[in-house]
Amino acid sequence: MIVPKYWSESQAKTRANDRQYTIKRFGWSDISEEDAKRHADERLDDALKTLSEQGDVRRVDHKISYNGAEGIPIREEVVANHQDVVISRNSYGALCLNTPDVMFADIDLDSSPSTRLVTWAFLGLALIGAAAALVAGSWWVLFAALLVSLLFASTLAGFINNRLINRRGGLEQEAITRFKQVSADNPALHLRIYQTSMGFRILFMEQTYEPTSESSAALLKSLGSDRVYMQMCRNQRCFRARVSPKPWRVGIERLRPRPGVWPIKAERLKERQDWIRAYERKANDYASCKFMMKLGSDITDPKAIHVMRLHDDLCKANREYSLA
Repeated sequence: MIVPKYWSESQAKTRANDRQYTIKRFGWSDISEEDAKRHADERLDDALKTLSEQGDVRRVDHKISYNGAEGIPIREEVVANHQDVVISRNSYGALCLNTPDVMFADIDLDSSPSTRLVTWAFLGLALIGAAAALVAGSWWVLFAALLVSLLFASTLAGFINNRLINRRGGLEQEAITRFKQVSADNPALHLRIYQTSMGFRILFMEQTYEPTSESSAALLKSLGSDRVYMQMCRNQRCFRARVSPKPWRVGIERLRPRPGVWPIKAERLKERQDWIRAYERKANDYASCKFMMKLGSDITDPKAIHVMRLHDDLCKANREYSLA
């Protein structure tokens, strides 16, 4: 896991294959801006060498805060360090906890029907329409039936999906049942379950985990963890949890100035700091998640206890606040 304090960028113009190239590379460091600049120069030299040897190279590092693209570290302002845990401010202004080996699962509840169910709903409507057209002996009826099938397949699939969800006790109960099954199948696990605005968060307490391992991915998948989150864990070699509210949920717009990718120009810092003060006043009366229950064993790892205490305090997970 790398969440650098300092960033720099180097660029060069050159010609290759009778074409003009402008190559840009970021550098990063926890030591100083000068060290970040040296790193940027080194990465730029490597890119120019690749261009010379292979005839082509990616021209720029995209300035994206957190997506694991192209091997670039998390590009966010470091707000605090707690041993090897980093608290950073993401691109829309919320604080995030980043840990190299204490695993979080992120589970969003989604009631939208699957593509497969929508397809079956369309085919069902289309078959009914085809039967009506056959009885009527009209191609126009068939055309109208296919049009209606296209327009209403998603609606029908949504209705069927909601009925199935309700029959299983609702999305929340379905998810909790899945968590309990995973716990029963893996009795050594010690899971702390938190409620979030969109679903659940799970903290693993019994041991540390490697973000790139297949065993970590298998556990996250079994719990129904968000696929994008799982991919970012692997790419950035860390686990992550948002520990302050999303701004729009507490009545404030996203981080200013936009985009909120770190670092920003010195002349824009005051605007950013003003936004942060206003955000912190609004966020003070909200929680990011709420502790619900513990599942499994009583085994604990010292690092997991450290992360749990930090996480619960920052999230206000044990206080009676609205979730945001």
